[in-house]
Amino acid sequence: MSGTMTMTYRLRPSDLARVASVGLRSRRMRAALSALGIAIGVAAMVAVLGLSASSQAGLLAEIDRLGTNLLTVSKGTTLFGDTAELPKEAPGMISRIGPVTEVQSTGSTKARVYRSPLIPAINTNGLTVAASSLGLPAAVSTSVARGRFLDAATAGQPVVVLGSAAARRLGIDRIFPGQRLWVGGQWFYVNGILRPAALAPEIDNSVLVGYAAAEKYLGFNGHPSVVYVRSDTEQVGAVHGVLAATANPRNPNQVTVSQPSAALVARAAAQSALNGLFLGLGAVALLVGGIGVANTMIISVLERRSEIGLRRALGATKGHIRIQFLSEAVLLSCVGGVLGVVIGAAATAVYATVKGWAIVVPGLAWGGGLVVAILIGAIAGLLPAIRAARMAPTEALRTV
Repeated sequence: MSGTMTMTYRLRPSDLARVASVGLRSRRMRAALSALGIAIGVAAMVAVLGLSASSQAGLLAEIDRLGTNLLTVSKGTTLFGDTAELPKEAPGMISRIGPVTEVQSTGSTKARVYRSPLIPAINTNGLTVAASSLGLPAAVSTSVARGRFLDAATAGQPVVVLGSAAARRLGIDRIFPGQRLWVGGQWFYVNGILRPAALAPEIDNSVLVGYAAAEKYLGFNGHPSVVYVRSDTEQVGAVHGVLAATANPRNPNQVTVSQPSAALVARAAAQSALNGLFLGLGAVALLVGGIGVANTMIISVLERRSEIGLRRALGATKGHIRIQFLSEAVLLSCVGGVLGVVIGAAATAVYATVKGWAIVVPGLAWGGGLVVAILIGAIAGLLPAIRAARMAPTEALRTV
């Protein structure tokens, strides 16, 4: 007899799943709306973490493509706070460093560039005119999008090459014969347009001329402003340590040395720091979803008193009733969590594909989203489950 009673009161997992799904299937609209709240919160968390990981993967891949062995040497400041000058010999001295493979430079001028002499002088568009060495594009991992770059024949002539942003602000998207710009009070011919330079964004905003032309037509003093240095990848640290003293032996403290790829990595880290804000918004959505689940379960308990009383009268224990309603809440949240993971992963895939990034959905994103959804469902359903279990059979059956 006791063995029969034990089998009668045993609730197998399959029975539990079937019983827990009854309430959801009988109230589909309410269950769907409650699951939607959980889905929105989980989707937000998965999308934020996925997009962040995909963005960083794309940026790091771009950095690897551009190369991490580019160093820049630029003008620092004197003890009195004035801008220091790099020696004219700086590029040549830097090129003598053993591991250095390439040295190119630019030099700032005071000239301004306009579409015509009729444009007010104040409308500079934030552009600078700089002298450039002839191998600059390759050194900063960019290339010519339209036309041609400066060469030995054009370096001494009134000829300019536009950075990508400079061309856009000047309204120039193609090159045709005789095209001119008003540079430093005289006409210069447009020879080419560069593609964006991710490692040297200052070039994008520049109008480049040859060193000889800058000295001849724009009053340039010949001192470089920025020197771009490529070195053996394994020796970047060693080269970085000697660049300042090599570029300006007399005043190495007046030289600034940086690694552009390190700045891009830092930017990626700073961008990921903003994830906390969006994760907080996702957590708020999950909280709202959890409240929705709790509300659904409380109403479900009230509406199903007769079912509870009948099951108790037929031999179900308080534990059976408790686990039934708790499982129902967990199942509801689990459905919302799975839906949220799918939506978040899909959003990440679509956006990453559009941006050309690798699609990365970290395990922490989808696994953590599911775990959090289940925990919220368990917490939200605990009180209604306890309330249902405490309901006396006679009191519950009064509603039948």
